[in-house]
Amino acid sequence: MPYLDDLPENAGPPAVFKKFPDVYGPFSDMSQALMNGPSPLSPAEREVILAFAAGVMGCGFVLTGHSEAAYAWGVPRGTIDALLDDIDTAEVEPRLKPLLHFVRKLALTPNAITRADADAVLALWEPQALHDAVAITGRAAFMHRLVAGMGFNPLDPEVARSHAKKRVEKGYVNIYAAFRKPE
Repeated sequence: MPYLDDLPENAGPPAVFKKFPDVYGPFSDMSQALMNGPSPLSPAEREVILAFAAGVMGCGFVLTGHSEAAYAWGVPRGTIDALLDDIDTAEVEPRLKPLLHFVRKLALTPNAITRADADAVLALWEPQALHDAVAITGRAAFMHRLVAGMGFNPLDPEVARSHAKKRVEKGYVNIYAAFRKPE
């Protein structure tokens, strides 16, 4: 049950976004740019990173929502679970693995990140990929705190699938009526 009494029992982040549009309008714009804007990482890869980071941090709500978004972009079902079990044996593009090792370390022990960790990523990716992975991991941490701090119930997988399809079709801004940009 959400900790804000005026939110419905099944509330999730969209209810908070609607309640505080001055904060979450810009957050949605940032999310759209980060997750769907120009990047050496595809939108599917970015959703994998977000779901993976959330899973590493133990946030089932965000893991469920963004795993479904990754699957809606065409990532094979089960990929996120396989990555959480063992990055090195998961069936993903090989150059994604050092990036995901970096994300895991950043999510769990951010102060332990070293130049060598960044160099392992930069050996295979351009600098923006490192930036985007760091920012996506930060977004996962923010959403984890929002979900936990607001007392949201676990996300129903069917609801997550529905939201994921809308997120792929409409993006991170236009999914929310209050933030839609005129076409």
